[in-house]
Amino acid sequence: MPNKRILVLGGTSDANVLAMELLKSGFDVVTSFAGVTENPVLPEGEIRVGGFGGEDGLYDYLKAEGFAALADATHPFAAQISRHGFNAAERAGIPYLRLERSAWTPLPADNWISVQDTEAAVAALPDAARALLTIGRKEIAGFLARDDLSGVARMIEKPPFELPTNWALVLARPPFSVEAERELMAFHKITHLVTKNAGGKLTVAKLMAARAQRIPVVMIERPQKPPAPAFGSAPALVAALV
Repeated sequence: MPNKRILVLGGTSDANVLAMELLKSGFDVVTSFAGVTENPVLPEGEIRVGGFGGEDGLYDYLKAEGFAALADATHPFAAQISRHGFNAAERAGIPYLRLERSAWTPLPADNWISVQDTEAAVAALPDAARALLTIGRKEIAGFLARDDLSGVARMIEKPPFELPTNWALVLARPPFSVEAERELMAFHKITHLVTKNAGGKLTVAKLMAARAQRIPVVMIERPQKPPAPAFGSAPALVAALV
C-alpha cells in the first residue's frame, strides 16, 4: 500500500479546505499550526501545534513521521516557513507543493500605491492621514510611531501593547461585507487603506469599499517564495498528489 501521509503547513482557511479535500481522497493528513493564534479555526484530521525549530527541526519531523509529501498552505506572506518547508522537503526527498491563492490586481477605478514592505508602507502615507490598517498585529508599530497618523488597526487578536489614543482597535475575524467595510471607513473618516496583497475572497470587500469611496490603498506586495509547483485551488493540488 503506497504511503499517503501528508503534512499540511496550515494556519489559513485555504489549508482547512485542503485538509478536507485530502481526507476525502483517502490521504492521511496532519495539519501543522504555528500556535501563535488563540482559538484558531481547526480543520479535520490530525493537528500539530507549535514550531518545528527551524528547517532542521522540520526535516527531522518529516523523516521521523514518514511523510510522503509536504503541502504548503500557509499565508502568502509567511515566507520563512515556506523556505523551511521547501528546503526540508528537498532534503527528505519528498515532493513540496504549494497552495497559492491568486494575488489581487487593481481595477481601473482603483488608486493603489504599491510598496515592497511595511517600512515603505509607513513612509507612503501622507501627513495627517487617517489609516485603516489590516496587516495583522505584528507590524503596526511603525505606523503608531508616527505622531501625525491616526485611524483604525483591525486584527483578529489583541496586540501585546496598548494603542495610542489616536488609534482605535477593532478585533474581528473575516469575512466582511462591502457595506460593513464602507460604514467602518466612513465612521472613522478613513483617508487611506493599508493592506497586504493576500488575495482571496475573504477580505476583498475592503478593496471594493475603498474603490467605491475613492480611498487610496497602500498595497504591500508579496514576498518571493521558493520556486515550486503551485496550485490555485485545493482540488488541483490534491489531483497532482493523486
